[in-house]
Amino acid sequence: MVLIELTPGPNMGYLAIVGSRWGRGAGLATIVGVTTAFALYLLAATVGLTNILLLIPSLYQALQWAGIGYIAWLAVDTWRARSGGGADGAAGELPAIRHFLRGLMANLLNPKAAVFYIALLPGFTNPRLGHLTEQVLWLGGAHILISVLIHTAIVLTAAQFAPALSGASGNGGARTLQRGFALALGGVAVWLAWETLAAR
Repeated sequence: MVLIELTPGPNMGYLAIVGSRWGRGAGLATIVGVTTAFALYLLAATVGLTNILLLIPSLYQALQWAGIGYIAWLAVDTWRARSGGGADGAAGELPAIRHFLRGLMANLLNPKAAVFYIALLPGFTNPRLGHLTEQVLWLGGAHILISVLIHTAIVLTAAQFAPALSGASGNGGARTLQRGFALALGGVAVWLAWETLAAR
């Protein structure tokens, strides 16, 4: 599970962007949103709700493209925002709840987490060790803990660049900087689209 989380993916890119653009607090709030989405998918998997995604491939694909569209919308929103204001006002003033909701929505609209808990975790269970649902919950909990540690390391590392980037913004490069982050978010959306198309 550690290797799975260390594999570069859209979450890593998105969290690095948030941490370097809005700072540590925003990045940590986003991690809470991402983690909440993982936990919800894990609980749904244990009661069989997420099996629907495997039974109805069109629903799975619809969720994937909705997630891609959401990240693309964040990119466009950031691009069009007023200089120095980000998508919701002055840089750093975006409420933590907004970062939380963005992290939550970006991952709820990415059903790969649900499929991970449905298809992969059961392979690590053993009926002789007890109730399978409990084992999946323990394994899922371990995965979530690992993801939190790795995501936190990414945010804390990226946040070290936030003061320098903020200084560059104050020196007249706000618009350029803002659009650079918008392009980075757009890159995450393209990344997700490429992965989705490649998996078909």
